[in-house]
Amino acid sequence: MDRSLPLAALCGSLVGVGTHLFLVADWFVALGLAAVYFGAAYFYAAFDLSLFGRSLQFEERADRLGYAVGLFGLSVSPLALADHFGHGDATTAPIVVSQVGVVAFLLLASRAAHRD
Repeated sequence: MDRSLPLAALCGSLVGVGTHLFLVADWFVALGLAAVYFGAAYFYAAFDLSLFGRSLQFEERADRLGYAVGLFGLSVSPLALADHFGHGDATTAPIVVSQVGVVAFLLLASRAAHRD
């Protein structure tokens, strides 16, 4: 039996319910987050991928610098958005959770598509 779908559903449900209980009362936001984390968890479980494993290697110094700056932007942009739109209060935490899920989903889906 393929356990990837039930595990992904469990992960998505936990994120959705946790978001609804602790971060935001809007079910639409919680459902969107649940769907993003469902997708990320599916690729993680179905393809036995590592989210933090090294998958990209750049030989050129300029490429490495571009990659580092891009990763820095990915890591700080959710915090900047939360601070800008919510003035640092707890109501913008779903923005941060959402962006982390989007990045995880895109990385895992890309790695699953390019797997040998």
